[in-house]
Amino acid sequence: MVDGQTNNLMFNGEKAAGAVGDVAGSPEVVLRSDFSVDLVTCSATDMDVVRAARVSTVGSESLLEEKGKDYCTGLINYMIRNRHGSPFEHNLLTFYVEAPIFTVRHLMRHRMWSFNEESARYRQLYPVFYLPDSERALRQEGKPGEYRYLAGTSEDHRLVRRQVVPAYRTAWSAYTAMLGAGVSREIARTVLPSGIYTSLYATCNARALMHFLSLRTRSEEAKFPSYPQYEIDRVARQMEQAWSARMPITHLAFNLHGRVAP
Repeated sequence: MVDGQTNNLMFNGEKAAGAVGDVAGSPEVVLRSDFSVDLVTCSATDMDVVRAARVSTVGSESLLEEKGKDYCTGLINYMIRNRHGSPFEHNLLTFYVEAPIFTVRHLMRHRMWSFNEESARYRQLYPVFYLPDSERALRQEGKPGEYRYLAGTSEDHRLVRRQVVPAYRTAWSAYTAMLGAGVSREIARTVLPSGIYTSLYATCNARALMHFLSLRTRSEEAKFPSYPQYEIDRVARQMEQAWSARMPITHLAFNLHGRVAP
C-alpha cells in the first residue's frame, strides 16, 4: 500500500503522468488510505469575531478594537453559549483537500461552503484509489440511525483487498482504453468508481466550519452526538486541527459549549 508517496504521484506533474503510463491502458493502480488537508488561505482570527460583534455597540471604533485575551474569551464564550452566530461569519478559511470522491460528496453536502473540484471532463485522472487501512471498521450492525461498527477480522481486510483491487484495475483499464480509442474524457470517466481520489478547494467561514465539525466528527464533548462515516471524520479532524491554531479562543469555546455551532 502506498501512503505518503502518493501525493507526488497523484498531483505532481511529470511523476503523475509517468505513473499513469500509456493511455491505451495499464491496469496498474495505486492504493491510498490517507487524506490530505492543507489550509492554504486563512483570514480568520479571534479578534475578527470580537470586532464584528463590537460594531453593533461602538460602530467605527470597532476597527481599532484591541481587546485583551480575557475580554475576547468572555465575549466569544457568551456568543457561542447564547447562539449569536453572525460575528463568526466575517472571516475566511480555504482548504485544499485530496480524498476519495465518495468522501468529497459528504463535504459538499454543506452548502454554506464554496467548492472548486478538479474536473474529469477536462483532464485525465490518475489511477489512485482508496483502500481502507487496518484502523477502518469493516462490519456494520443495526438499523439506520443506530448503526454499530465492528473492527472486522484480518480476513475481512484481505477479502476487501481481493475484491476491491481487481475492480479498480478493471475500471481503470476500461477508462484508459476508451481514452486511447479517442472517446471523450467526459464519457470515459463514467466507468470510474467513487473510490478514486479527487482534489478540490473548499472555502468556508468559522461558523460554517463549526457546523460541519458538529456533524462530521464524533466527540465525547458533543452535546448532540454525531456518527459520521470514518473517512469524512478523518478529513474533518485535520481541518479542525488547522483551524484551532488560528482561532484558539473560538475553538476552545466551541468545545466548552458542546460543539454546537452558534
